Amino acid sequence: MLQMPTLPASWFGLLCQFRWCFTAPTFTTFTMLVSGMIARPQRRTVTGMLIGAGLSQVWHHSRAHRFFSRAVWSLDRVSMTLIALIVRTLVPPAAPLLIAVDDTLFTRTGRRVANAGWHHDAATKTKGDKDSRLRWGHCWVVAGIVLELPVLDRPVCLPVGFALWVHTPGSHAPEQSKQALAGRLVTMIADACPGRPIDVVADCWYAGADGAAGAAVGAAKHRGLPAGVTLTSRLRANTALYRIATPVPGRGGRPKRIGEKIGTPKHLADHDDTAWREATLTRYGRTDPVTLADTVCLWYGVYRSRAVRVILLRDRGLTRGYRIAVVTTDLHTPAEQIISRYAARWSIEVAFADAKQITGVGEARNRIPTAVDRTVPIGLITQSLVVAWHTQHGADTVTARRAEAPWYRSKTHPAYFDMIVQLRRVMIAAKILGHNRDQPTPQQIHDVCLAWEQATA
Repeated sequence: MLQMPTLPASWFGLLCQFRWCFTAPTFTTFTMLVSGMIARPQRRTVTGMLIGAGLSQVWHHSRAHRFFSRAVWSLDRVSMTLIALIVRTLVPPAAPLLIAVDDTLFTRTGRRVANAGWHHDAATKTKGDKDSRLRWGHCWVVAGIVLELPVLDRPVCLPVGFALWVHTPGSHAPEQSKQALAGRLVTMIADACPGRPIDVVADCWYAGADGAAGAAVGAAKHRGLPAGVTLTSRLRANTALYRIATPVPGRGGRPKRIGEKIGTPKHLADHDDTAWREATLTRYGRTDPVTLADTVCLWYGVYRSRAVRVILLRDRGLTRGYRIAVVTTDLHTPAEQIISRYAARWSIEVAFADAKQITGVGEARNRIPTAVDRTVPIGLITQSLVVAWHTQHGADTVTARRAEAPWYRSKTHPAYFDMIVQLRRVMIAAKILGHNRDQPTPQQIHDVCLAWEQATA
């Protein structure tokens, strides 16, 4: 069984950073459930975590359920500890933080599940029927720290902030919107990292307006983002843009701020006054020659009289239209860096896919409100801890992976699947060999190899 003395020292030392968030018995439960979730390659329910930890014959299953439903501990405190751990060990000193914000749906079944409802699932593939994208479950707003790690050739997003969005029919309160929840998560990260510059990237939903409510919460200060935090997002195709008016000398009264109407991003791209220039961008693991247009203007429907930058991108050689339009409140960073920053937003989508398909987040079937609010975040925190562990203590998994699958000739960096499998194998070796420094017996070697094969199943 995965008793605490048999856990790998590197893994247990990482979990000990969270000791102050729990009481002594609850910390033991936390340690074993998180480790059991990693050790078990399938059916990561609450009791499945208990089975993965090898404690199903030792603990009553109510102890595992009580950790999520009634134990006294704060999710915000655990998140703040995770943020401090990641920033201290994985982010260079004084380097700016890149925060990706998005929401995702974890499907559920049953009418008695607390705070569950019908949500639009954009990840579902359909043949044009909008109703077929409706799913019953929980919608989570997640904020993650985007990092460039030395073991990877792509940005990786580590989820650290979580908020359950509950849709109340007939209620359009701005403080309950996804934008407001995202603002609270970013504020929490900023409070945990005082003095660091923070840049936020999100899709168009988190920068755009949805009617009158969107106009009320559109500006960053109304979303609760701290001062100095920049926001970069995709610009919707029907956005109405305006020039910034030039003050008239000698005219009394308040200077005019809104100038002539530009129109949509397409109108801006085709306007004769729009200056295009050639550039080279590095994004999504490749370098492409593109053409950029950078314009400072007003998006009055969302940001009112606050100046924003609209960056248009199109492939080199095209003379009409645009491919991507990005809006940002960062008025000083070069346009190439802004586009590369927004491209790193895709890492949070990869994190969601890994969480659902590999880590097993969302497989637990808790129903009462407190357990619902804690189970998914603990699963995402576990995923962030796996990446943090592999970055600090992981060995070379690429060589072993290519030896097992020689057809992966272009594989040069580990995937998240390689990271969690390696941690499983380290746990299995520690469980079988323990702290014995003697040469392992052939039977022990056989047991370890057999368990390793089962860990990747």
